[in-house]
Amino acid sequence: MDFQQLIEAITPDIYNKLKSAVELGKWPDGTQLTPMQKDNTLQAIIAYDAHHKAEDERVGFIPPKKVEEPCSSKKGKDHTNDEQPVKWQE
Repeated sequence: MDFQQLIEAITPDIYNKLKSAVELGKWPDGTQLTPMQKDNTLQAIIAYDAHHKAEDERVGFIPPKKVEEPCSSKKGKDHTNDEQPVKWQE
């Protein structure tokens, strides 16, 4: 069985158990995850998410910040008619 077949064989129940194991650092029977098991489990979780979930529902998703006005240091005000003189330096 290759990696892709393994990911396709993961059920939502198995996914939740893998995710819980990484969060707690141990398997459901109490055995500690080795560093290699943790790495492999994280890869499986990420691959499962990429195959089965929308981007904003995936593990590690960080929503982009909303920008009110590009290139503006002033926030919360309407600055559409503000004039700012240009000062030339010699």
